[in-house]
Amino acid sequence: MNGASRRYRERQAGLSLVELMVAVTISLVILAALVAMFVNTSRSNREFARANSMIENGRLSIQVLENDVVHAGFWGTHVPEFDDQTATAVPADAPTAVPDPCLAYDPGNWTAAYIRNLIGVPVQAYDAATVCTGVITDRLANTDVLIVRHAEPCVPGGPSANCDAVVAGRLYFQSSLCLTDTADYVLDTSGFTLLQRDCTTAAEIRRFMTSIYYVRDHAVAAGDGIPTLMRAEFDLSAGGDLEFLEAVPLVEGIQGFRVELGIDDVGETGAAVDYTAAVNWADPDTRTTPTNRGDGVPDDDFVRCTTLAPCTAGDLMNITAVKLYLLARSREPSQGHTDTKTYVLGAAGNQGPFNDGFQRHLFMTTIRLPNISGRRITP
Repeated sequence: MNGASRRYRERQAGLSLVELMVAVTISLVILAALVAMFVNTSRSNREFARANSMIENGRLSIQVLENDVVHAGFWGTHVPEFDDQTATAVPADAPTAVPDPCLAYDPGNWTAAYIRNLIGVPVQAYDAATVCTGVITDRLANTDVLIVRHAEPCVPGGPSANCDAVVAGRLYFQSSLCLTDTADYVLDTSGFTLLQRDCTTAAEIRRFMTSIYYVRDHAVAAGDGIPTLMRAEFDLSAGGDLEFLEAVPLVEGIQGFRVELGIDDVGETGAAVDYTAAVNWADPDTRTTPTNRGDGVPDDDFVRCTTLAPCTAGDLMNITAVKLYLLARSREPSQGHTDTKTYVLGAAGNQGPFNDGFQRHLFMTTIRLPNISGRRITP
């Protein structure tokens, strides 16, 4: 073999075993680093997704509740006489009792007095599921129940495309603007004969809306452990009855729900409200300051209705603001996380520490009831 051939073969020689092992080791180190980076990135993305979902669920819950609560006490053009500062006589429609919020519609049960109480008490709250036991099922312990009432903001057949057409058998509210009408309003399934100001055109009718909000201890199946904000609505059932329908889930992961009420029971002059008497004006000539009517602003601390200290009809008719506390929880626990925080849900007290792997975030909002507070504001 000549020298040229020997040199060619030397140039074609492969890697030695040591060099191959070094290369494999370096490759494994790089691969391990890439796998670790991928795992950490995936874990971080999952944690961000859990946190974002929890925050969005809390915000959505607040938005849903605000959109309904802000309409509480809206009755179209009707203003209850006890909240009408232009009235001169003793109010005849002030609530005299806390209405049963889940009474199925029946002309025998829905008396004139009961309807007056419904109109005058648009918001009710309870600290336990001792109310509406056939509607509120599997309520999560230590959560409140909220009932909201009002007429539907839109008019069937009006400009809003999202407003349902009139359905026979549904409950509707119609208020009068005609001085010759014998009734101020009608809350019924038929008999809507009231008129507008021209005493010729039929007055608008609006659907009567009542919703119950509470937290159930599961989302889909009992025992799944996902607390869920629920809503039951008063409507026409498949059997043709007017009653609360089966509650439907709204938002998953809502673990805490507390309700506090802002009560306007003191007037601008500091005197207590008194709806058993006609409006008393500090100056009868200017009529700018009623001494026995509220001023639209909650007085003192917000109140929580409890079984031991229930709110009275006098309290509930004077609600001008609602404060809500919502504790949102992630659907799944986070690896390596322990929730040692304590969450303050107003007068109801603290919740936690839970000492588990779930992430949580507390939401709080105060909602002014313009349909009630606005009537009480004087120039």
